[in-house]
Amino acid sequence: MHVASSALGQVRSLPCPFKPGQPACSKAGGVCSIQLYDEGPNGRIGESLGAPVITCPARFEQDRLLVRWLAEIVGFSPDEAKVARKIPFMQSVTTDKPAGKIDLIVAKTEGDRLEWYGLEIQAVYFSGQGMSSQFQILETDEDTVPPYPNHTRRPDWRSSSAKRLMPQLQVKVPTVRRWNSKLAVAVDQPFFDSIGGPSANPTQDINDGDIIWLVPRLSWDGTQGRFRLSRGHWEVLTLEDSNDKLLAARTIARDSFETALVERLSSLEK
Repeated sequence: MHVASSALGQVRSLPCPFKPGQPACSKAGGVCSIQLYDEGPNGRIGESLGAPVITCPARFEQDRLLVRWLAEIVGFSPDEAKVARKIPFMQSVTTDKPAGKIDLIVAKTEGDRLEWYGLEIQAVYFSGQGMSSQFQILETDEDTVPPYPNHTRRPDWRSSSAKRLMPQLQVKVPTVRRWNSKLAVAVDQPFFDSIGGPSANPTQDINDGDIIWLVPRLSWDGTQGRFRLSRGHWEVLTLEDSNDKLLAARTIARDSFETALVERLSSLEK
């Protein structure tokens, strides 16, 4: 009920439990992830189906798992690894103000020598109606089992991958590569599965590609009664192979396309 009141703007925003310092949550209601459920009896949720899908970038920051994982992969020891966030990477050609940033940087310094790797985090957008109406229901609901969602909401893999993440990589990776470094990308397991999952012959040699893919997952912690971020799969891909993976779609047959087209045609006079 308190979360619902926060989402509806009736009480102060709740602190984010995953970001350093626990600043106020930047998402209405703190929707960190969504999960598919069967409909149970009496209009309540039933059994969960599949894994939860992360919808907020801050959810990836639990326990600094990603930056520690990346530091280990690139050979930085825990005592020498450093981290910085939101470093300007592009600037406007008209105002010279920052126009794009790298989410996180993992680095080490040794005298005048600086070695670093960028880390981009991509959560998943969801499609369907917003959450306000659901929070209005939750605000007065006192049952121990949450109500079944009042509208359909599902992960929008296409918007998150080909429309959002791929252009980011196409802009940033060539420059980072020219600077003799690499970019890491973190997506959760359901996201990675939606774009084909692990390669047939994955490599973990960082010299074999341009992008280090980190694929954590949310695992249920029965002791604490909540999901925790944990390490999963990782591999290295070229920019070109990453683009192919993110497209993850094929053109439908012409007959199917034109059948759907004819069904939706309407007169300009209407």
